[in-house]
Amino acid sequence: MSNWSASACSVSGTTNSGDDIIILWATFLRSWTVTRRAYPWTFLVATLLLGGLTIGLAYIAFHAIGGGQVGAEFADKSGTTDYFGFVAVGAAVYMFTVRLMLWISRAFIEEEREGSLGALLVTPASRFRYLLGRTVFGIFNALLEVMVLAVFAVFLGATMVPALPFLFLAATLALVVATFGMSLLLALAMTVAGEAHITQNTMFYGMALLCGFTFPVSYLPEPVQWLAATLPITPALDVIRASMTGLESGDSIWRLGFSAVLGLTYSAVGLRLLPHAMQRAMERSY
Repeated sequence: MSNWSASACSVSGTTNSGDDIIILWATFLRSWTVTRRAYPWTFLVATLLLGGLTIGLAYIAFHAIGGGQVGAEFADKSGTTDYFGFVAVGAAVYMFTVRLMLWISRAFIEEEREGSLGALLVTPASRFRYLLGRTVFGIFNALLEVMVLAVFAVFLGATMVPALPFLFLAATLALVVATFGMSLLLALAMTVAGEAHITQNTMFYGMALLCGFTFPVSYLPEPVQWLAATLPITPALDVIRASMTGLESGDSIWRLGFSAVLGLTYSAVGLRLLPHAMQRAMERSY
């Protein structure tokens, strides 16, 4: 870390636009090199199994138990009669979100374990640009893995091509912003606690329950629905589903704006508190 940070930044402690690009690219290249030489197969297999089993069980339930039909209540709450497609899209988005969150949220605790957190703390390199580099690589990595899951879903009969491409791209951008904000809050918790697995799994299972990946959020008790509304991933997922089915609702733009604003708010809070979390991690090291 100290090698690239020293070359990426000026000694004055400030960065210009050229330095920003260097920081982002150096972080991307570092992540690529490490991943290419030591690919995290355990994370990939676990996430693919979770997504694959979710889609497979949904397929079995839809055809073997439901007889290829859904109840009127589900159609009313979800806006579609395609239960299998509903779950397939949710599983793909869940996998993308989890993989991207892992790349962003584990950044500082990995630096601590590798002994390079001190170098990152004192370098004049922007920690925000460092996180952006991790984010760009995480998007690249997650998309490749989601494609594997999407092929499996298509093989079983799901439609994974958006009917409204521009709305899909806007919703995906909002999802990335939302995931970045939530990842920073998760990174704070993990960095302060010095622990990753329990913290991140609690977050992921909470998301799986609240965000409506496999069932409409309206099935949840009303107080829990309000809690789900505080997670910016929820409205972004709703609009992604709308773009896939072509059933664009009139409040899609409002939902995307709400998701992006909430994600940016979480990001601002996370970046503001990040130095304190890193200081806490350094104190724990000593």
